[in-house]
Amino acid sequence: MSDRLPPPGPSFLKEVEVRIGDATLRAGMGVPSALPDGWWIALLWVADADGIVSCRALAPASGPPPDPPAARIGIVLAGGLSGLAAEEGGRQAVKVRTPIPSSSEERPWDRPAVVQLAVRWDPVRAASARPTELASAALRAFASAVASLPHG
Repeated sequence: MSDRLPPPGPSFLKEVEVRIGDATLRAGMGVPSALPDGWWIALLWVADADGIVSCRALAPASGPPPDPPAARIGIVLAGGLSGLAAEEGGRQAVKVRTPIPSSSEERPWDRPAVVQLAVRWDPVRAASARPTELASAALRAFASAVASLPHG
């Protein structure tokens, strides 16, 4: 029996395959919500047959200690949403955080691979795209960000 967390429910969209070395993982997304202040939020995760994987399993195997997972994932995820996310003060309106704490402040990668994504969509894109298209773009960008971690 695994001590890992199960996914928080079925994925809102069809899960996206993520290859990390020889492992095939799945990126999923909870039902997104639109907040009254214009932010769109969703919970995203990476799992295998035993449940949500650890961020440590996604981290580079060697080299200097990587930035915390939210920072590493956030940079690539924001790039994947380029042109879809609004800009505020010259920066994309994309926020990524890891809602489940790590086992230790010194070991930020010792936590389940779950992130909360907040995006303020570009108004023109939001008006012309179906909600599932925006969610699909977010899930694909997240899967790409996770796949890029071991190579970073």
